[in-house]
Amino acid sequence: MDIAGWEVIFFESSRGEKPVEEFFEKQQLSARTKMLHLFELLELYGSRLGMPHAKQLGTGIYELRVRGKEEIRVFYGFKQKNIYLLHAFKKQTQKTPQKELEIAIKRLTEI
Repeated sequence: MDIAGWEVIFFESSRGEKPVEEFFEKQQLSARTKMLHLFELLELYGSRLGMPHAKQLGTGIYELRVRGKEEIRVFYGFKQKNIYLLHAFKKQTQKTPQKELEIAIKRLTEI
């Protein structure tokens, strides 16, 4: 059984920016702790990680669901054995805004 064969990588733009890492560093300690735990689960379970932690959104994009005082979503996608954290935002509405999803889709195509 292949255990922990996945590697979680922060997306890096052609200009060297890491938007998800920057977002992560700006969060309160409780949110960062929850996010780190989900990143570890993602490394362990990869594409098998499901609800309530993760959800497939289609077009090769998945979301990590950080629950708490603030609802945070981290979009990610797979390339070989790598999991790229593409985009993160604080969720304000029931429905995921299309523009947030489009950012993640665009970044996945850049990898």
